[in-house]
Amino acid sequence: MTVGKALRDKSEVEWEVAFRRLKNSQFLDMEHIEEQKTAYPCLKLSYDYLKSKETKLCFLLCCLFPEDYNIPIDDLTRYTVGYELDQDVESIGDARKRVYVEIKKLKDCCMLLDTESDEHVKMHDLVRDVAIRIASSKEYGFMVKAGIGLKEWPTSIKSFEACETISLMGNKLTELPEGLECPQLKVLLLEVDDGLNVPQRFFEGTKEIEVLSLKGGCLSLQSLELSTKLQSLMLITCGCKDLIWLRKLQRLKILGLMWCLSIEELPDEIGELKELRLLDVTGCERLRRIPVNLIGRLKKLEELLIGHRSFDGWDVVGCDSTGGMNASLTELKSLSQLVVLSLRIPKVECIPRDFVFPSLLKYHIILGNGFVAGGYPTSTRLNLAGTSLNVKTFEQLFLHKLEFVEMRGCGDVSTLFPARLRQGLKNLKEVIVDRCKSVEEVFELGEADEGSSEEKELPLLSSLTELKLRGFPELKCIWKGPTGHVSLQSLARLYLNSLDKLTFIFTPALAQSLPKLESLHISKCGKLKNIIREEDGEREIIPESPHIPKLETLRIYDCGKLEYVFPVSVSPSLPNLEQMTIARADNLKKIFYGGEGDAHNRDGIIKFPQLRELSLRLRSNYSFLGPRNFDAQLPLQKLTIEGHEEVGN
Repeated sequence: MTVGKALRDKSEVEWEVAFRRLKNSQFLDMEHIEEQKTAYPCLKLSYDYLKSKETKLCFLLCCLFPEDYNIPIDDLTRYTVGYELDQDVESIGDARKRVYVEIKKLKDCCMLLDTESDEHVKMHDLVRDVAIRIASSKEYGFMVKAGIGLKEWPTSIKSFEACETISLMGNKLTELPEGLECPQLKVLLLEVDDGLNVPQRFFEGTKEIEVLSLKGGCLSLQSLELSTKLQSLMLITCGCKDLIWLRKLQRLKILGLMWCLSIEELPDEIGELKELRLLDVTGCERLRRIPVNLIGRLKKLEELLIGHRSFDGWDVVGCDSTGGMNASLTELKSLSQLVVLSLRIPKVECIPRDFVFPSLLKYHIILGNGFVAGGYPTSTRLNLAGTSLNVKTFEQLFLHKLEFVEMRGCGDVSTLFPARLRQGLKNLKEVIVDRCKSVEEVFELGEADEGSSEEKELPLLSSLTELKLRGFPELKCIWKGPTGHVSLQSLARLYLNSLDKLTFIFTPALAQSLPKLESLHISKCGKLKNIIREEDGEREIIPESPHIPKLETLRIYDCGKLEYVFPVSVSPSLPNLEQMTIARADNLKKIFYGGEGDAHNRDGIIKFPQLRELSLRLRSNYSFLGPRNFDAQLPLQKLTIEGHEEVGN
């Protein structure tokens, strides 16, 4: 397949040449199993036909990781500064985009594989073997011994002098040579035992090094004083000392000090790194001090990652409780290039009154305690917990194309998303809200402006894939106002729990098309009477029946006032329903009730071809599955019925 993709759009002559190359391939130098002998010439041919050297290099970089590894695209980006792939690229963001482009090309020709995450990529074992073979040639000078359980320095390698790239990641080396003589070395990826002290003179023979990633061990930064060409330095779970020597590394673009528990404060000298584009101190749990104006001096900084279990001691007045000077959020204002931000702000008071966040493309900002940030921000995400809702901050970030919102115990507000923010509703993908005692409505929709460009754009909430609401004692409705300019076309998961005053979920306009809804879970909604409000109230022509073709799971618990679930006319649009559970809804009259839409079921049969599990636990005297003139065909594997006399046919 890789050969076919590589030769796509090629001429007949090029196909003939390729066929001849494969036919004449010699395997005499191949010492591996038959499968590899066959694969090598095919994959090598595919590699040779890659159109650009950047694509080829990106392919080879993927072999630096251990076998069967989920390769973070962020790591690839941080390594490219030592190669031509980063040449003429000023911005880290541009370098990242270029890596994504090259990876897509490699996926298109089946040389790389997708993973569950868009932020990772995989390389098949056979493909990796071929990539290592190519990369080990004199042209590239790679030496790859990644993830093979090494504990000792690989003495089987006669000479490291010709190496330009060495990958020893995924090992636990317990010893290192006193010095590494690699005059041409540009990239070193190293993992050592946590207790190993890196020799002081280890890097003296690597003066050309541009990328260093060290995981584990203990390192004095003084040992890097001669490595002045370093552009990317990443220290992970490493005992770091003598950080003031970072001032010697004036060409640094990327500085990562991730999960380095020995770091209690950043040296002021980091502020002298005028070329720094990315600063990552993720997971530095003991980091308590960042000197005032250290961050503010990094004028070229594009990405600042502090959020996950790291510094949160932002100061407003310039003096923290220990009497030392600490950084404040106002310093972010001077970073005109900042586009990616991850941070945690423990108290609203840390946000100055006149503070405005920079124009960010990706961010994960946590306001309050109780949330744990992820890794590199791949979207726009806001978490609010245990703190009063700072309306100004919330609205600022919301207009930065906010995609993911999670709130717990938010403050004294009656509307979570007021009408003035409705344009931002088009970007929302996930909304998770827990325990908001005073909220009466979630989305205030407002009227659509007739004749405006808004009508031609995406409808409101059209990107929303998941909505979870729990613990709203005062919530009266989820969507307030006309819903004609709203579409739940992407909604896949809806979870509602403990919404004490909610009487309905969908308007008829919203329910008419839920093409991607897979899971509907409703529990402890004591006043809920109908899933779909009987009257729309918007003077709109509504189709005869809701359409929910992807629904797989329907679960309803503790809804004592619920009378009906769906009109019987919806049943033809539920071909994928696999599990239905209804318990402790003792006022239920019909699950599928008769109405004007009954014409859809002229044969009088309710069919659920995929329904495998039906559980009904109700104290009711109603024949409530469907109207009496309907029969049900259910290919069940598990049936549970408790507490009532009659189900129906």
